[in-house]
Amino acid sequence: MDFGSLEAWGYLAVAFFAFGGSLFIVAAAGVFSFMGKMDLTTALSIAIVSNYLGDMFLFYLGKYQKKEIQPYFAKHKRKIALATLLLRKYGVWAIFIQKFLYGIKTLVPLTMALSKYDFKKFGIYNVFASILFVLTIGLSAYYSSEAIISMFSVIKEKPWIAPLILFSVVGTVWYTMVYMTKKR
Repeated sequence: MDFGSLEAWGYLAVAFFAFGGSLFIVAAAGVFSFMGKMDLTTALSIAIVSNYLGDMFLFYLGKYQKKEIQPYFAKHKRKIALATLLLRKYGVWAIFIQKFLYGIKTLVPLTMALSKYDFKKFGIYNVFASILFVLTIGLSAYYSSEAIISMFSVIKEKPWIAPLILFSVVGTVWYTMVYMTKKR
């Protein structure tokens, strides 16, 4: 494999960003696979393994490095409360749900670890949650690649649309997170 190619760097990007739970990189892997720039099975397999390892790393930090990570929780008390409520309400399903929720996907594994959830149980459920997450996002992007590519063609012709879409998405995510973490 040529390390100067998009393919090589694409797989490295998938591994790096899927470790952090990025759904955008998984979707991009699906689109690039559709375009023939990456192998779909390889890209999604890398994303599954990397996503699994990322959540296991967060769980490990919450379980065995509590004192070192607690200063980072100070600014996210409401999100932690939301993650705790998610855990209480949905139990094991929270492991699956958190993969798709931007803003708390990092906090659920940490919160579960702090609540003394069993490491092995989390690992087993996390395998299936990672597979479901990556296949849902990656295959959805792969099968809707024609629409995604045509959308980018329109954006290329009319570049003013890109910031509009970006601010709309960021604003919606921000508003949703503020709404979900408000006291009621």
